[in-house]
Amino acid sequence: MKKITIAIDGFSSCGKSTMAKELAKQIGYIYIDSGAMYRAVTLYSMENGIIKNGIIDTDKLKKQIADIHITFQLDPETGKPVTYLNGQNVEDKIRGMEVSSNVSPIAALDFVRVAMVALQQEMGEAKGIVMDGRDIGTTVFPKAELKIFVTAAPEIRAQRRYDELKAKGETANYEDILKNVIERDHIDQTREVSPLKMADDALLLDNSNLTHVQQSEWLMKQFNRVTEQAK
Repeated sequence: MKKITIAIDGFSSCGKSTMAKELAKQIGYIYIDSGAMYRAVTLYSMENGIIKNGIIDTDKLKKQIADIHITFQLDPETGKPVTYLNGQNVEDKIRGMEVSSNVSPIAALDFVRVAMVALQQEMGEAKGIVMDGRDIGTTVFPKAELKIFVTAAPEIRAQRRYDELKAKGETANYEDILKNVIERDHIDQTREVSPLKMADDALLLDNSNLTHVQQSEWLMKQFNRVTEQAK
């Protein structure tokens, strides 16, 4: 069967990464976490004195961006992709709160996005990948055979995040989370570089009221349809 490229974009807290990982595993494709790449750049910046107290030395980062090498390897035990930064496993480090707090301004830099998009496109040359993010179907893989744009009502996304935090035993306030969701939507859609928008040829998936099973079945239906056409 001919392999294709699958691009999944959408708003925060829609479960894009989870669905992308599960779909990739189900169909035997490679999952690429574009968000992890920006987190890796952020970690590099923190460890090399490029970002301090939220202030970015953009000139220094621009000079060193070519020295930042990001790869993904499958963990043989979990079967999940692990992020490597210059040969070092940084999967746990990039998920910490300090990186989370600094990744947005790093990811908004135009030269960082240009570098990451080039790397993502290089990774996707062989096809057989699933990638999720904010600009995958519009900027990274505009010719992807299957593009999906995921959305859900802000209130539902906020509730999902609230439930997730509570399940982890963390303190959470629904109203604060809802406010954050709405603010992130605005930032994602209005940023100057690669704003979040639905590609003209993308399929809209509103999973506000879908069960996990229904969503998986819908995704497989679309995958099978496109791969049949690609024969």
